[in-house]
Amino acid sequence: MLTHQREAAILERLYAVGGATVEELTALLAVSGSTIRRDLERMEQSGQLRRVHGGAHLTVHSEGVDQSTDLDEDTREKEAIAREAASLVADGDVVLLDIGVTTMRIARHLRGRDITIITNSLAVLDALRDDTAVTLLLLGGMVGPKPRTLIGPLTEQALDMVHADIAFIASNGVRPDGSIVVELSQEASIKRRLFRAADRVVLTATSSKFPGRGSLRIGHLSEISVLLTTPGADADTLAHCAAGEGRVIVVEPAQH
Repeated sequence: MLTHQREAAILERLYAVGGATVEELTALLAVSGSTIRRDLERMEQSGQLRRVHGGAHLTVHSEGVDQSTDLDEDTREKEAIAREAASLVADGDVVLLDIGVTTMRIARHLRGRDITIITNSLAVLDALRDDTAVTLLLLGGMVGPKPRTLIGPLTEQALDMVHADIAFIASNGVRPDGSIVVELSQEASIKRRLFRAADRVVLTATSSKFPGRGSLRIGHLSEISVLLTTPGADADTLAHCAAGEGRVIVVEPAQH
């Protein structure tokens, strides 16, 4: 297998499951561990992914995860949140899915449901493109700097026409005052529209997002309906949800 073919296969695996270990990639691609590690190092330098202990994730900008986060723990947390998120969706709902690894995992848990999903995530498209039960609407726009995302004026105009029952939103982090923040201006504009387009807004944020990085405010914890997080999130910050009668659900990730 040629280098560019391995890189494509590695990215496909990361988009599918959010992260992968060196051992998993070695078995998948039938090459040595040293070859995989060289591939990951080269791909990290080009900004395609982020290496962590024992493997790799999508680039840090995809989810804002701390560089020291353990691969297996972070993957388990996102999977646990995604499973709980899917349980909040009722049959017949119109669902808005933001970009990000967690929302892609939510899409996988919603397969086979009689619902409508609207998204600007090409990763969600890949997860659902062959599902005959889900009605899938892809927002238009320009391919953004993050992998498999659509952004820009066309995306924003399309969102202004949307009314959804529930929206699942990701961010780079939550500041101690309850502000939900991101880093990219075009992304911030789209996420603010996601807030306005749905009757219920669910923020998905592992405990590593408390606090998180980002200078652009897209909303506040008092504005959301549900916060899905994992053990360890700052209690004082979580309390801001109560100001807007929001609900906090702390999800326990599966053990090894």
